[in-house]
Amino acid sequence: MKAYIIDLKARIAVYIPVKNDPIDKKLAEYINNYPDRQKLKIMFMRESEGVYEFGSKKVYIRVDKDRINIKVGGGYLSIDEFLDQYTPAELEKLERRDPLKRRAEMVAVQKTLGDKAGVEVAPVRKGSPTKGRGTRV
Repeated sequence: MKAYIIDLKARIAVYIPVKNDPIDKKLAEYINNYPDRQKLKIMFMRESEGVYEFGSKKVYIRVDKDRINIKVGGGYLSIDEFLDQYTPAELEKLERRDPLKRRAEMVAVQKTLGDKAGVEVAPVRKGSPTKGRGTRV
């Protein structure tokens, strides 16, 4: 049983391209033959021919002379350059959106502040019912 689990963990999902889409076929070939698949932390999700989501970004892909190019601004980057440049930023965005991680960070901040959090006094606006006295936060 243990050997079976290790074998399953060693397997990596295969990107299956859409039939009759040469861009998707080329992208699948690139992803499935990538030497270190563990580095591909964010995958491309096909929306339509040549249009993909990469994390939170919508990207446009074309194939020129057997090379995959991704539109960035007014020009194109090779897929290798694109992955090197945009993967770290997209991973950071995913981490920021992770509710469990945010909750853990909030708890850590609260523990750091300790009792100070309940003692701070906030300024009071003129004309408020407390007549110039600070309020507990």
